[in-house]
Amino acid sequence: MHHILEPSAPLAEALASHGQPAWREKAIRRWLYGTRAAAFSDMTDLPQALRGVLEEEFRIWTTTIATHSQADDGTEKLLLELHDGQRIECVLLRDGDRRTVCISSQVGCAMGCVFCASGIDGVVRNLTTGEIIEQLLRLARLLPAGERLSHVVVMGMGEPLANLDRLLPALALAQDPQGLGISQRRITVSTVGLPPAIDRLTAENPGYHLAVSLHAADDTLRTRLVPVNKAIGLAEVMAASDRYWEASGRRLTFEYVLLGGVNDSPTHARDLVRLLGGRAALVNIIPYNSVAGLPWREPSQGSRERFLDVLRVAGVNVQVRRRKGARIDAACGQLRRLALGAPRLAVEKAAVDPLFIDQQAIDQQASGT
Repeated sequence: MHHILEPSAPLAEALASHGQPAWREKAIRRWLYGTRAAAFSDMTDLPQALRGVLEEEFRIWTTTIATHSQADDGTEKLLLELHDGQRIECVLLRDGDRRTVCISSQVGCAMGCVFCASGIDGVVRNLTTGEIIEQLLRLARLLPAGERLSHVVVMGMGEPLANLDRLLPALALAQDPQGLGISQRRITVSTVGLPPAIDRLTAENPGYHLAVSLHAADDTLRTRLVPVNKAIGLAEVMAASDRYWEASGRRLTFEYVLLGGVNDSPTHARDLVRLLGGRAALVNIIPYNSVAGLPWREPSQGSRERFLDVLRVAGVNVQVRRRKGARIDAACGQLRRLALGAPRLAVEKAAVDPLFIDQQAIDQQASGT
């Protein structure tokens, strides 16, 4: 049975073999992406015989919802079980009239960032294009009639640029008017900074927003926090980011998790100013959410303000991430770890502030400011 959301699904061939006109394919896709049909039987303007064929030869869903969590602020998180028993997470964020979704690109993550729960167990596998699209459709179905998804951020589990072959077709569908119709300007792709993959994105589609996770402005500290940096180096990350900016004209975002006593001093801030070198970029500061007895701690209010003051005096455009979803284990990878039986303490060992989406930064990016 074929997954109809995969680009390789032979829908056109199936229609032709059953004597159906080619335009039926567009009607089916309208039901999938516009009307959010949950089953082929919902596609009531299709001939009953065709609906039967679709049910026999295709499936819409390869995932099941293992957990659906809701927070008082409107944030909703899904833990999805895949066909092979693996689990991934995705989030719907409500803010004013904006409906932002954060989706995963891999099961687990190989980058090893010390403060991220997603990478504790390493990477299991890449998600397929259909599995990425399913997250979008699952989250879209949480919205009432008349509401549509407005923004997509690929900041969930996994390193998005390590799965570009499957991610790019999914994002193309997200922005296609016959798909979800989300403006390319409202799609953000996050990365720890993989230069060859950034260059590929530059060559193939430089229209998305690029968010680069820095967390330190020198190689020694960054390698401690982001181990993959040892094989890359900040100079290459920044050079590749510059090439993306030159091709796209889109302002870059650099993300920086603020860890108390680790990377939060005025000296660290001055290092960051020097690294940015006057680039027209947005710096997204993410205060760590501390857990007693663990090696990382939340920065003090004073150290955070001193860090921010250095950036602001230097003319750096900076935002501090707002918290949402704190009561539903919304930090990336937490819900999956809990479902796998890890104790909450171990899950929160790597927990950043419990939201990996910064709506304010997204809004600024979308407006081009």
